[in-house]
Amino acid sequence: MDSHHFLETAVVLLLAAVIAVPLTKRFRLGSVLGYLLAGVVIGPSVLRLVGNVDGIATISEFGIVLMLFVIGLELSPQRLWVMRRSVFGTGLLQVLASSVVIGVIAWALFGLPVRTAAIVGGSLALSSTAFGLQILGERKETGSAYGRQAFAILLFQDLAAIPLIAAVPLLAGGPSTHHGFDLVGALRTIGVIVAVMVGGRYLLRPVFRFVAKADSLEVSTATALLVVTGVALLMELTGVSVTLGAFLAGVLLADSEYRHDLESHIEPFKGLLLGLFFVSVGMSMQVGLLLQVPLLVLGLTAALLLVKGVLLWPLGRMLGGLERRDALRLAVLLASGGEFAFVVLKQSQEQGLIGARQGGALVLAITLSMALTPLLVALLAKLLGNDKAKKPARAYDTIEAGTPRVIIAGFGRMGQVVGRILRAEGIPFVALDHSIEQMDMVRRFGNWNDIFYGDPARPELLRAAQADKAEVFVLASDDPESSLRVARVVRRQYPHLKIVARARNRQHVWRLMDMGIDEPVRETLYSSLKMTKQALVALGLTPERAMDRVERFRRQDAELIKAQYLVYDDETKLVQTTREALADLERLFEADASPQAEKARERDAGTPLTDEG
Repeated sequence: MDSHHFLETAVVLLLAAVIAVPLTKRFRLGSVLGYLLAGVVIGPSVLRLVGNVDGIATISEFGIVLMLFVIGLELSPQRLWVMRRSVFGTGLLQVLASSVVIGVIAWALFGLPVRTAAIVGGSLALSSTAFGLQILGERKETGSAYGRQAFAILLFQDLAAIPLIAAVPLLAGGPSTHHGFDLVGALRTIGVIVAVMVGGRYLLRPVFRFVAKADSLEVSTATALLVVTGVALLMELTGVSVTLGAFLAGVLLADSEYRHDLESHIEPFKGLLLGLFFVSVGMSMQVGLLLQVPLLVLGLTAALLLVKGVLLWPLGRMLGGLERRDALRLAVLLASGGEFAFVVLKQSQEQGLIGARQGGALVLAITLSMALTPLLVALLAKLLGNDKAKKPARAYDTIEAGTPRVIIAGFGRMGQVVGRILRAEGIPFVALDHSIEQMDMVRRFGNWNDIFYGDPARPELLRAAQADKAEVFVLASDDPESSLRVARVVRRQYPHLKIVARARNRQHVWRLMDMGIDEPVRETLYSSLKMTKQALVALGLTPERAMDRVERFRRQDAELIKAQYLVYDDETKLVQTTREALADLERLFEADASPQAEKARERDAGTPLTDEG
C-alpha cells in the first residue's frame, strides 16, 4: 500500500467513525453500532470507498487482543472467588443453557455438523458487554439488583469467550482429527499456560518496578504494549490462541500495584483499534443477504432474542432472586448477540468450520439484535414506568482559576464544609458540581469564584481544572454511581492524586476500595456516633463511659468493614460476619462491668471521637 493510498484510507476510516459514532450515541444506540454502520457504508457493499478489507482487519484484530488484556486486568483471582456464586452460578448456567439450546436448533433445524453447531451455539450465547454496561451506565442502573446480576453474567461470558476462541482451531483440526479433539494440542496449550503463569508471576513485577524508576510515560506505555504483544506472540509460536495469551497477561497483573497505570496506557490504543475492528466487521458484512433472504435474517434475529430472553428470565428469577420486572429487564438487556461472536465466527470462517453465506447471515442477525437492544430497553422502561431522561440545561462553565492544590467534586453539604475550611486556611482549590441549581444557590449566598458547573467525570474538564497539578482530590458527590464514575477517571488519568472519598453506605465503601481508595468516609457514621454518645449521656452514663462505648464500636466497625470487603459479594458470609461482630461487641460490653476493664480502658484509650463539622 503506497503512502497516498494509506492516507486516503485513513481519512475515510476516521471520517466515517467521526460521523457515525456520535449519531448512534446521540440516539443512545451505542458506539459499537456506529462503527459497524460506518464499515457498512464505506465498505464494498455500499460506497466501496475502501477496498483492502483484509489488510484493515489484520491490523484491527490487535484491538481484540488489547481488549482481552484489559478484561484480564480487571479480573483478579481473589475478586473472582468472592463473586463465584453469581459469576460461576448464574453466568455458567446462562452460557451452558443458551449454547446447548441454540446448538441443538442449529444442528436439528439447519442441518449443521455437530462441531459447527457447537461453535454457533457458543458464540450466540454471548451477549454484548460493551452494549450492556453502556446501557446500565447511561440509565444509572449499574448498582441495581438486575444490574449487578447482568454484570456477573457478562463477566462469565467474557471468561467463556477465551476457551471458545481457543477451541475453534482445535475443532477445525481437519480430516485427521476424527473425534474433533486434538489431545496433543490440548496438552501443549495447558503446558504453555502454566509456563506463562509461573514465569509471569516472577518476571513481570520486577520488570515494571525497573521501568517505573525511569519515570517516563513513553517507556511505561511501551512496556505495557510489550507485555501484551510478547505474551501473545509466545502463545502464537506454540500454536495457542493469541487472545488467550493476552487475557492471561492481564490476569497475571490484576493484583499488581501497576494495574491502574497499565490500564490507562492501554486504553487509548484499545479503544481505537477495537473501533477499527468493528469497522472492518461492518465492511465485511454481506448486506446483500438482507435483500436476498430478508425473512431468514429477520427470523434469525427474532429467534436469537426470543431464545436467549426466554432462558434468561427464569435464571434471573430463580438463581438471581430478581423480581419479575427486574428479571424481564435482565432478559431484554442480555438477549442480543455480542462482539465476541464476531471474533469467533470470523475465525470459524477462516478455519472452514462455517461457510461464508452462513457466517454472513449470522453476523447480520447479531448486528440487528444489538441495534434493537437499546430500543427494546427504552421501550420496556416506558412500559414499566421507569424511563428517566436527563439533559444538562446549559453548557459547562469555562474554568478560569489559579493552580489548585485540591479538586473538590461535588459542592453540596460535605463539599462546602471542605471548601470553607480550605479557604480559611488559604489553600487554593477548584470545586466542580454537575447541579445547576446547586451552583446558583452557592453563588447567591457567597462570593465563590473557584466553583464551576460541570461534570467531574469529563476528562477535558479535569484537564481545564489543572488536576495534573493538584495534590488531593476530594470526592464529595452524593450520588454513588456518579462518584464511582469520577473515581475511575481520576484513578486512570491522575494516579498521583490522593483521593479522599465520601461514601453513601457500606456497599459504596467496598466499591471505592475496589479502586484502591483507602478508608472512604461514610457520610452518616460520625454524626450517628455523636448522636449515640449524647443519647448515652442523657441516659445517665458518664461522658467518658459513653465515649468509650462509642469508640469501641467505631474501631470494631472499621475492622468489620475491612473483613467484609473480601466477601461482600457473598450475602451468606456478610450475614455471618455481621452476627459474629455483634456477638463480639456484646461480649466486650459485658466484660466492661469488671474492675479489670476499667483499668484496661484507661490504659488503652484510643483517639477521641471528634465532631464531623
